[in-house]
Amino acid sequence: MTEAKERTRDRISRRGVDKFADRRAQLAESALRTLAELGYARTSLREIAQNSAFSHGVLHYYFADKVDLLTHCVRQFEEVCVTRYDELVARARTAAELERDFAAAMAATLRADAKMHRLWYDLRNQSLFEESFRADVLEIDRRREEMIHHVVARYAELAAVPVVVPQAVAYAVLDGLFQQALLRHLAGEEEAAAELERAVPSVLTRIVAA
Repeated sequence: MTEAKERTRDRISRRGVDKFADRRAQLAESALRTLAELGYARTSLREIAQNSAFSHGVLHYYFADKVDLLTHCVRQFEEVCVTRYDELVARARTAAELERDFAAAMAATLRADAKMHRLWYDLRNQSLFEESFRADVLEIDRRREEMIHHVVARYAELAAVPVVVPQAVAYAVLDGLFQQALLRHLAGEEEAAAELERAVPSVLTRIVAA
């Protein structure tokens, strides 16, 4: 085979792979709404198909099973989530500014994306029992931890003080605070997001040395 023919074959092959990946992304975006509404245990591929424009057969062609689809959905959502605070970290010029903006951003995503966050915590809990997607959950959780560390490290730098707790502990504290607020928000407590916004600054000051 000539070099030109090999290059042509490679381009066609890559286009096929890219088209398959794009289709999976489209299907995952559509499925996210049903998964976020019903949760892992109550959602099947058939249920997702009934609530979307895609047939059950199409879903099965692009995804091996519900676990494959669910992990792809959450990965897709997390690609956006793990960069959520990058802009405010980059523009912050004082510790007080970052503290205020970070607290406001956490409250805003609680209000706007509550069902998607619920889906993430559902998946993380299910991974305690479902070994098949445990590695994916651990990878996503690691990236979320690094996202929070990025905020905390910049906050400490602006405040000219050291971080006094390990990275994993800082993440656990802020993530736990967020999850508690999410539960209250989903239960209909109107002040849950506002209370989260008020609590975040005091938590940040305790994570770094005063």
